[in-house]
Amino acid sequence: MLKEMIICIVIILAIIFGNIITQNYTKQSVLELTDTLSNLKDSVEQRNIDILEDQVKKVENKWEEKHNKLAYYIEHNELEKIEMEITTIKSNIKTAEYENSIESIDKSMFLLKHVEDRYAFNLENIF
Repeated sequence: MLKEMIICIVIILAIIFGNIITQNYTKQSVLELTDTLSNLKDSVEQRNIDILEDQVKKVENKWEEKHNKLAYYIEHNELEKIEMEITTIKSNIKTAEYENSIESIDKSMFLLKHVEDRYAFNLENIF
């Protein structure tokens, strides 16, 4: 009986510890990506064409870096929606459709926030 209780406690602690690690990484990733997207949005709003390509590359590189680790524990559908919006941003900027790119940037930031909220450790998500 004591062995089973210790094993259960260890498993519960491992689950809680793993959830804390993944939640912290998700928050950090969302914050970094949102900041990068905000910088891109500011440049698009100012029509600063000189640095747009560099900032789009930064967004893509940051996404690739974070996507690989997030894919371990987040639904792929959620990640694919974000990736699709990032691709839309890139194509809109290349074709100089700046209003559409601002809309896609806002969608991307919303989806990132949604992922963070959806995988947060709180009572709403548990039940």
